[in-house]
Amino acid sequence: MSQRREFLDLAKVSGANITLLCKRFGISRKTGYKWINRVQETSCIEDQSRRPNYSPIQTSKEIEKRVLKVREENPTWGGRKLRNRLLAIGVKSPPSASTITEILRRHGLLRETDGVGKNFKRFEHDSPNAMWQMDFKGEFALSSKQYCYPLTLLDDHSRFSFCIDARGNQQGQTVRQSLEKTFGQYGMPFAIYVDNGTPWGNNSGIFAHTRVSIWLMRHDIQIIHGKPYHPQGRRKLERFHRTLKQEVLQGRQFGSLSRAQKYVNLVRCRFVQPSGGAHHMHATQKSASGLSVRPYQGLGDEGENFTSNTVGLCPRSAECHSLPA
Repeated sequence: MSQRREFLDLAKVSGANITLLCKRFGISRKTGYKWINRVQETSCIEDQSRRPNYSPIQTSKEIEKRVLKVREENPTWGGRKLRNRLLAIGVKSPPSASTITEILRRHGLLRETDGVGKNFKRFEHDSPNAMWQMDFKGEFALSSKQYCYPLTLLDDHSRFSFCIDARGNQQGQTVRQSLEKTFGQYGMPFAIYVDNGTPWGNNSGIFAHTRVSIWLMRHDIQIIHGKPYHPQGRRKLERFHRTLKQEVLQGRQFGSLSRAQKYVNLVRCRFVQPSGGAHHMHATQKSASGLSVRPYQGLGDEGENFTSNTVGLCPRSAECHSLPA
């Protein structure tokens, strides 16, 4: 600023060579005359704001208040979720997700790490129901001293949540009951991506499959096991579990499995919107095309009621083994 003031003082001298002064101070003639005219008109030597006097597409104060109100009700949501929520409650032409993010930033509602992430390669199947991801969302204690194990099913393409079941154990029969209910409502996928833990995986080194995986394969559903100790392969489901923890589990205590399931259902209803013949997650998920083209019809008594003596070929061994519990 001192150099600018010196330039202006020298420019006031009678007979000053403005072109030479500009060259001496390393500025263009246009900039030099702009400074001189500004001092003559406003007596100000500081740079002026470039903000326009009128912004016809600026977000109105009313819309900004609606954004902040929805954010207050959902403190973990970002720009995309908030925009979709505004559309769902009838706000016409809400701001873009990036504009909503800037509104949150202006009001100090973003952490420094929000929106900053590592570059990674995205992967998803080309169509809905080509592959689902399945896993338990850990465990948490109920006030009744019982534990709850939420079972989740997510479509790899649309990220549509087919199932969030509050279960009391992680046994194969429990998983099968949830799958039968889900298949009956939405149909069956072509493949299911899971980790290597029970009840759909087996790390014993003896058996290749469990009762659950055999049951799924008998329905012509391919079982895809992820790389051991590599949760990055289930990034979509892991991210969904984080949202589930923030929206449902964090800071809440449930007295029973039924109470936990009831609250999960209520929260899920805030996202699910009718679309075609199925319900699809509205907040963060792309619209799926509809129900699976593979309806669930069961296997009949012969195929369903297999015993512990049922065998399956294990790729780790040329022999057949009875299935583990």
